[in-house]
Amino acid sequence: MENMLGRARAFAEPLIADERLEGSGENTLAHADAVAAIVAAMGGSEAMQAASYLVYSCQHLNRPQEVIAKVFGDNFAALAVETTKLVHVQKQARSATIGAHTADGNGAQTENVRKMLLAFSRDLRVVMLRLASRLQTLRHAAASKQPVPESVARESLQVFAPLANRLGIWQVKWEIEDLSFRFLEPETYQLIARLLDEKRVEREGYVAQLRAELESQLRGEGIDATVQGRPKNIYSIVKKMRGKSLDFGQVFDIMALRVVVPDVKDCYAALAWVHSRFEPIDEEFDDYIARPKPNGYQSLHTVVRKVTQGRSGKPIEIQIRTEQMHEHAEHGVAAHWAYKEAGHKGYAGVWASGEYDAKIAVLRQLLAWERDLSGGPQGQGLFDDRIYVLTPDAAIVELPQGATAVDFAYTVHTSLGHRCRGARIDGAMVPLNTPLQNGQTVEIIAAKEGGPSRDWLNAELGYLASHRARAKVRAWFNAQITHETVAKGREAVEKLLQREGKTATRLEDLASQLGFKSADDLFEVVGKDEFSLRNIEILLRPPEPAANPDDGVQIKKPRASEKSGKGGVLVVGVSSLMTQLAKCCKPAPPDAIGGFVTRGHGVSVHRADCSNFRTMAKLSAERVIDVEWGQPKASEVSVYAVDVAVEAADRQGLLRDISDVFAREKMNVIGVQTQSLKGTAWMTFTIEIADAARLVQVLKVVSAVSGVRSARRR
Repeated sequence: MENMLGRARAFAEPLIADERLEGSGENTLAHADAVAAIVAAMGGSEAMQAASYLVYSCQHLNRPQEVIAKVFGDNFAALAVETTKLVHVQKQARSATIGAHTADGNGAQTENVRKMLLAFSRDLRVVMLRLASRLQTLRHAAASKQPVPESVARESLQVFAPLANRLGIWQVKWEIEDLSFRFLEPETYQLIARLLDEKRVEREGYVAQLRAELESQLRGEGIDATVQGRPKNIYSIVKKMRGKSLDFGQVFDIMALRVVVPDVKDCYAALAWVHSRFEPIDEEFDDYIARPKPNGYQSLHTVVRKVTQGRSGKPIEIQIRTEQMHEHAEHGVAAHWAYKEAGHKGYAGVWASGEYDAKIAVLRQLLAWERDLSGGPQGQGLFDDRIYVLTPDAAIVELPQGATAVDFAYTVHTSLGHRCRGARIDGAMVPLNTPLQNGQTVEIIAAKEGGPSRDWLNAELGYLASHRARAKVRAWFNAQITHETVAKGREAVEKLLQREGKTATRLEDLASQLGFKSADDLFEVVGKDEFSLRNIEILLRPPEPAANPDDGVQIKKPRASEKSGKGGVLVVGVSSLMTQLAKCCKPAPPDAIGGFVTRGHGVSVHRADCSNFRTMAKLSAERVIDVEWGQPKASEVSVYAVDVAVEAADRQGLLRDISDVFAREKMNVIGVQTQSLKGTAWMTFTIEIADAARLVQVLKVVSAVSGVRSARRR
């Protein structure tokens, strides 16, 4: 296609000539002109420069992919649309971060932009266009003396500059660093710029003299060398000062020269000559030809001093490289990236030398750049297992590799996933198990209500790649099973209440009394046959205690035979008196006991340490009588009711777990009272025992139940 650049500008001009970019306020056409020029300087082809204009035309077209493809071809359409998507995604990520107002907002934003650049960077053209656009945004702000939002400046310094470094585009890296730093730390920037300017004439004069001298002498040795002065990067000066705790003078006094020679052997010949004429600083020597940097950069670096009359002069930094190394150092990957229109095959990038596929080389650098920023181990890159797609509103959604529209729907919202019935990818209807590709726009067609299909859980059908989405589908089906279980349990409880004539009982109150947070929790365990209805019967029909009208002491006759000592209690010296166990302390063998003669109700037997008993004995000492436990017949088993108080952190299933302990220990629970307040549950169990000593062992087991703080006999 002839004059592609002119045609693209003519196509875009009526669409963007009168508009301004959001945020910077720069005229859009002027911005596109500048981006095209930067792309050209980076080594981008005319076709890629033309794409600079088409990117900004997309938002003015109803169907940009179709329109641009018709006029310029599918390759241009894909590039323009992909770059436009990335622009929208970056804005979305930045807005979301600003809206979150989190302490780590800058870090989150940087991470989002880094991920998005990586996600779209399978096509290097998209990345280079974004680099060029960001550089122009910073240039415009500096030229017009407009502030740049801190988020944009920090994003430029922490994401775009390292990306340019990884791609080896040094000029772009340095300029983005300096401009970003200028907006982030204006006072420091101005101070260093002023100090540089003050020493500029002196420094440039010395460098010019040294440059001419070095070039002339190298050529005299038969080395065809070109020597240049090397510009200073303000941000690199700041990093060096802060990293090595140097003062301004130490940094500014370092001179910098670059020697460019025809081939590698000339590099080492020039190095040998320089080291023979100057005093080298050994620790400052680096051989990046033998050991290139990860981004492919090659050069010899040395720092030397000129010795005059026995005195060492100022340090001089010298870089020695070939023309090819210099071209790569200046323009990086872009210097070797060739684009060609290849019909249905699309753009193909090749190294000028043809040694290996340039795309592979670029991806290696991008992955290395990712590891630089994330600190992740080698080989674990975002390309390995993640893709990034867009909602119709250009919001970013991160998904595992191989994810489908169903995964996408569940990631956006669980309800949307349950109701998902169809999907459009980039406007076209597709089957729900179609794997998504990076950068696609996904739209979900959902029913008003409903649930997932069981087919989605069939791994062979390929509907779900996300573990989280699969878990949400399982949870939905589990909830349906739970619903059926709750209905079954409710029916059983309501039938019991009808039999007991307690239909007026509030179900929530009943559940609370039994230690459950809600009626549904009670119904669920009943429906699963994990909670006996007998516990509810006991709660509804507690044993009726007998009252002592004289002293208010609750009494209960034991179940054992009343022969020989009336209920297993032997009244010393009086064998015919009626005995009853006091309800207030509920004694049981082998407790130490004492008797108190009541008016008309025989002898009330108390534990010796019962506070009620001690009070009554103090007031009416003449009514105290000695008692002791009788020996039951071998054929009889006497049981006694005692109260156990339990305090615990309230949780679902607590009552069930404690009841299970008593059941395993073969202790019959005949009454339960519960109360819960602010997360703490207090429970009183009335238990039938034959031996109080045995109860001590059981209470240790109860204390070991999860959440139980204390378990003691009352």
